[in-house]
Formats: sequence, structure tokens, C-alpha cells
Amino acid sequence: MLRAVSCLLLALASGPALAQTPWVSQDRSPAAFALFQGTAPTIVISEGDDKVVAIAAKDLARDLQQVTGKRADVLHRPRHARSPVILIGTLGKSGVIDALAKSGRLDVKALRGAWESFVVTTVKQPMPGVAEALVIVGSDRRGTAFGVYELSQAIGVSPWYWWSDVVPEKKRALYVKAGTRRFGPPSVKYRGIFINDEDWGLQAWAARTLEPENGGIGPKTYARVFELMLRLKANILWPAMHPGTPAFNSTARNALLADDYAIVMGSSHAEPMLRNNVSEWKDGAQAYNYLSNPDGVRRYWEERLATNARFENFYTVGMRGIHDSRMVGPSTDPERVALLEKIIADQRDMLAQHTGTGADRVPQLFCAYKEVLGLYRMGLMVPDDVTIMLPDDNFGYIRGFPNEEERKRAGGFGIYYHLSYLGAPLSYLWLSTIPPALIWAEMSKAYEQGARQIWIANVGDIKPAEINTEFFLQMAWDSKRWTRESMPSFLGEWARREFGPQQAGEIASIMAEFYRLNHERKPEHLQWWLPKQAPKHSGWPAARSSARLEAFARLSSHLEALGADMAPARRSAFFQLVAYPVRAAALANQRFFEGERGNRTAAMAADAGIEQLNEYWNGQLAGGKWRHMMPGEPNDSQWRSMRSAKWSMPAYAPTVPAAQPAIIRIEAEHFSSARDAGAAGWRKIAGLGQGEGSVSVFPTTAARLGVNAAVTSAPRVDYRFEAPAGRVMLRFHLVPTHAISGGALRLAIGMDDSPAVLVEMEVKDGGPEWAQGVLDGGRTVSTDLLLAASGGHTLQVYGIDPGVAIDRIEIIRAD
Repeated sequence: MLRAVSCLLLALASGPALAQTPWVSQDRSPAAFALFQGTAPTIVISEGDDKVVAIAAKDLARDLQQVTGKRADVLHRPRHARSPVILIGTLGKSGVIDALAKSGRLDVKALRGAWESFVVTTVKQPMPGVAEALVIVGSDRRGTAFGVYELSQAIGVSPWYWWSDVVPEKKRALYVKAGTRRFGPPSVKYRGIFINDEDWGLQAWAARTLEPENGGIGPKTYARVFELMLRLKANILWPAMHPGTPAFNSTARNALLADDYAIVMGSSHAEPMLRNNVSEWKDGAQAYNYLSNPDGVRRYWEERLATNARFENFYTVGMRGIHDSRMVGPSTDPERVALLEKIIADQRDMLAQHTGTGADRVPQLFCAYKEVLGLYRMGLMVPDDVTIMLPDDNFGYIRGFPNEEERKRAGGFGIYYHLSYLGAPLSYLWLSTIPPALIWAEMSKAYEQGARQIWIANVGDIKPAEINTEFFLQMAWDSKRWTRESMPSFLGEWARREFGPQQAGEIASIMAEFYRLNHERKPEHLQWWLPKQAPKHSGWPAARSSARLEAFARLSSHLEALGADMAPARRSAFFQLVAYPVRAAALANQRFFEGERGNRTAAMAADAGIEQLNEYWNGQLAGGKWRHMMPGEPNDSQWRSMRSAKWSMPAYAPTVPAAQPAIIRIEAEHFSSARDAGAAGWRKIAGLGQGEGSVSVFPTTAARLGVNAAVTSAPRVDYRFEAPAGRVMLRFHLVPTHAISGGALRLAIGMDDSPAVLVEMEVKDGGPEWAQGVLDGGRTVSTDLLLAASGGHTLQVYGIDPGVAIDRIEIIRAD
């Protein structure tokens, strides 16, 4: 089956939907603009434009040199007419651009007043002595910068050229195809990342490798982060905030640098008003109390506004305790609600005073994370212009969505999403294994349900979450780029850009299988007992663990063959983006399951293999550039109640789980027939689940149905199977999502056209069943039915709730 899945994924990765049509080529096309024919172009910017435009222009000059070997000049006017000209400018900031627009020679109608939009086109004789220029014009400063970096990517420079050492292919010539290209405005207004739990690797690397003079993450690191964000069309950062990391504003240069790069600054769900509580609040956790110490807390917040209100910020409002804990002071939820409403009102008064504008014109968000979500659902009143940010459950499944009435809010809604997590029931900080298909399923659902104001992804240390970070941000920039049909080709497009077309299909196939296997059980969650519990057996039969080890062995073998053929210039990137995560996951599984079997030699060899991988990462990789970035798990003694224990050979005796009863297993995507209900129908989500995918009802905005006689008109899928007469248990394996409308996950079933019955699963968010489900990549719900006769049967599954995703179905003899 795994070989068949790999072949399918390879076909998807290399199919015709693989990539957007390239608009810069080495081959001349009719009326193309000759960007490079042996002579480096001249990049022209206005003296009056924003600083980020100059930064982007200099980066473009360096990118052109990487690709062509020739360095472009960045000037305010071209020196001679022999070199091609790239004219870059922002509406209202560039005299040349404004003059071209005024004369009608540059169509900027779609740009005026638009948010972060840009146009790339050619203009004849744009200035004296220039016969033709490639023009990049932005509606605002970030729009212009995005346009410049769009050209960089079009000529072959990966956004990850520095962060993952992706070396671009050398080009003999560069031609820009004729035509005007328009980009923006973005689907989601604010799109960003949260650097979090950075003491895992990023802080140690910054402190000991990149910028030891700053004691850790500082201006050198942030400059690289800001550049990466612009290349990925992100615009907002929640900075690193763990104990031991220098607070973002402890160095005044950081905020100035963010403004230079046009990056909007915010602060995490636990840190209102741009403060870093664990480093900057000096009076103890109990004094951070708005009931007993309101004046002290207000002074603390106003100190930051006094220094940073002049910059472009998106303020988190409300209050929680120090370092991601419950607010201190009130003792009941109604008291917490009342106090939060007062706090937000006071914060808005401060914002109005320090920004010199009305509070309703200052971007603000209220993040309903952890216990705060319950307070919001109790009826906490948040001002209409404040964005409500809804969270996932820390494992990639969004906890709630705005309803029809809530979508009328002026401030709209946003999403806080985890690609890395430190917390209960078990953390996952080492390898980034959230499947792109899950990101797509949840974030497209969020967009369709109206959460479009701000998306923030917790990316941990950035590395090794490159693939997921980029996919998340691509969806935020253009919600239409990745559809249910095109989403499976993302990995192929990514691999083609990073490693070239010859090996892209194979790399995409490897990574798709990597995500499939690790969605079933993350490497960090192979330890199946929770902290403080006694070690115990996984509960997997020998056949299941053997099949898993064989699948990883095939991946490793494929990987080795591919790596041997990899061009030397691409090997560093290949190790970071593909070889390390795949090989590390394979060794982690080998270590755990061979240890569980009592095979000490194989388990210890796998453990040593992980150490060798980490030693290479922290030593020879990229000439030592990434020393101290990749520790083993756990890398320190902090947060023990939330993390797996350091691996050791198990002390418990090998066990053999009891034999399973006769089971008929059906992958949910292998339905026999389907019947839509109007526009609504069950559809496959490729790559989400333990087989080829799962099925769910689309569109996700379809109405939620009651269970009554009309349920038979709901979207339906049928599954045919052979079984003898008797009582059976139907077990549905669901992707552990949350109901779009809240409450239970529901579907209805019938057998052989019998009346439909309800199958319902309470999510019990935060409870032990939920915890086991997110660690195991699935939840189960069961019901008993009687098969009246032997032979062929048809199971009918009705979609009464959009948002339910079925992975597989098991039919088990109950007698």
C-alpha cells in the first residue's frame, strides 16, 4: 500500500498543476524584456522612497549576482543607456513613478488606496536616455518590497536562500515575458509568525554562533528574519519571548530595524501592549495584578507606548499572567470577564493618548487563547473594532470559528496557529511534522468562515519548519492559490524551486510520505505515556510496528539514493530540508519500536545515529553556520511536565498485544459511490490521514442539518462490503478536528438503506480522550448495527455537519 501511495504522490507532484507559469525565462519569447544578456541591469529607486525599498533593491542586486555572476548597481538615475533598467518605486514616493502614472503610461488604478499590492510591467522611455524599463510599482512600501522580492524569486532565488542555504541555479540570460502582472491585495490583511520556545535552538545559535556580542537573538538575527518575512510576503512578527532570550525592545535598534524593513510588530497572546513580561516585569508575578496594582501595571504598559507608539504596531490587548498563565487577581470567571473589559477600555485610552488618534483607528487584537477562550464564550464584550483572534488546540486543529453574527464585527477575526508547541499533553519542538494538507484544511476553513484579518503561525525556531511556514503564508497571501484539487502539488512545486525539476517529483514523494507517517504519530509522541506516568507499551501489534519501520526504511533507502545523485551545491539545503527530518524521524521510530521489542542493539544503534545527525548539523553543516541550532530532545531540563523524557532502553518487558477481532478496514476516500446535495458533497482531502487522505463535506459553509427524515437528502457516500449476518460494530476514525459550529462532531449513517441514525462524538476539548486523539492523529467513534443477512452490504454515510473529516472506517464482528 505504501508503495502505491508513494507512486500516487509522485504523480501528483510531477503533474501538470505543479507550478505557476514562469514569467522569467532563459529563453527569449516574443516582446520579452531582456533583463540580462551578459550586462548587469541598473536598478533605479527614488531618493524619497521608504527605506525598505532601498533594502529590497540592494537584495535584488545581490540576488542577480548569485544568478548571473554580475552585480547590478542601485542608483537614483541610470549612468548609461547600455544596461537594462529596473525602475522601482512606491506610489506617492517616487517622482518618476508618479509622473508615469499621471501621464497615463503606467496603469495604477488598481493600486491607488490598495493594501500591499504591486504591479510588474514594462514601460517604453520611462525617463530620459532609457528606451524601456522593467517597472515594479507598489501601492505602499510593503507592496513595493514584495514586488522586488517577487522578481528575485522569479529569477530563481529561493526565499530560503540564506536560512536553508538554497543555492540558485546559474542563468546565462534572463528574459521577462511580455505583459503586465498584478499582485494583491492579500487575502489576509496581516500575515506573520511567532518565534517561540526559541531556547530550543534559535537563542543558543544566536548567542553562540551568529551574534554572541548581543547575548542571543538581536539585530543580526532579526534583520535576517525580517528579510525572510518580506520574501514570503509576511508583514507582522511576534518576537521571541522566552526567559534567557534578550527581550526585543531591550535593544532599541530592533524596533528601528523593524521599521526600516516595514515589519509590523506585535506581541504574543500572553503579552499585551508590546511588553515582554518574563524579562521586563521586575516586581514578581503576583504584583502583575490589575486589581491590587493597577497603577504599576499601567505605568509598565505606558513605558512601552512612550517609546514605540510612533512605529507601525498591532497591539495585543487584554491581560494574562506572566508567561502564558492565568490572569492573577480575580477569583471567579465573572470577575475575570468584568476586569478584562475594564483593562481593555483602559488600554484603549492609553493607545489613543500615545498614538494621537482614536482608539478605533489603532490595530488591536484580543487573543482568545486557552482559558481566555472560555471567557470570550461566556460573553466578554470586546470593542467592535478589535480583532478577535481564535486559536487552534495547539496541535493544528482550530478550536472555533466566527458565526454569522460575529462576522459582522468591524475588527474581524484572526487565527493563532501552531506549527510547533511547548505544552500539555506533550510538546513537539524537534521536527516539523504538521502535514500541509492539515494546514490547508484548517486554514481554508478559517478563511471561508470569515477569519481574514490576521493569521499568526507559531513557528518555534523557524528551522526546521521551513516548508510549513511557507505554505501557511502562501495561503494567507492568496487564498485561491491552493485549492483542494491543487494543494497536493505544493510539495512538488516547492521541491522544483529548491532542487530543480529532475529530482522534484522524488523529493515531493518522500516528503509526502514523511508527513503521512508522522501525522499518525509524531517522533516526539512515540513515548505514549504522559509525563509523571509510568512507561508503558505502545499498544501496537507487532505487525503494525513492523509495517511502520519498513515504511521508514524504504524512505531512508530512497533518500540515500537521491542524496548520492544530488549536486554538491545543493547538498547542504537537501540535508536541512529533506535528509535530516526524514532520517531523524526514521531513526526515532527505529529506536523506540526496536527498544520496545527488546532489541537493544538496533535501538542503541538508532540512538547513536540521531546523535551523529545532530553532530553534523551542529558542526560541519554549511561550514559551521548552524552550530548550536539542533539539539537532541529534550535539550534541557525545563518544562519537564510537558515534554517527553530522554530516551533510554525500556525497563518494561516486551509484550504482545491481544489479537484483534476480524476487521474489515475501508479507507474513507475509497467510497463506492457519492451523491451530492446541491453544491455540497463529500470530497477527498489528499494527504490528510493514514491512507491516501480523508473525506469531508465541502463547502465548509454548508448548512448544519438536523437529524430527521430530511437527512436522507444530505450529501452521502456509500461503502460496499461483504460480511456474514450478525451484529457488527462500526468504528469511524476521524481526523481530530473541532466542530465548525461548536459542540459535537456529528454524522448520520444507514445500512442497506435502513433509516439513518446519528453518530456523535463529543470533542471534550482538553480532556484525556482529546489528548490521546491529538497525539495519535485521530479520534474514534463507534456504533453497533445488525446485518440482517449474509453477503453484500452498503453503508451510507450522510454529511450533516461540515468540518467532520473521516479517515477510515472499520467493521468489526461484535459476536
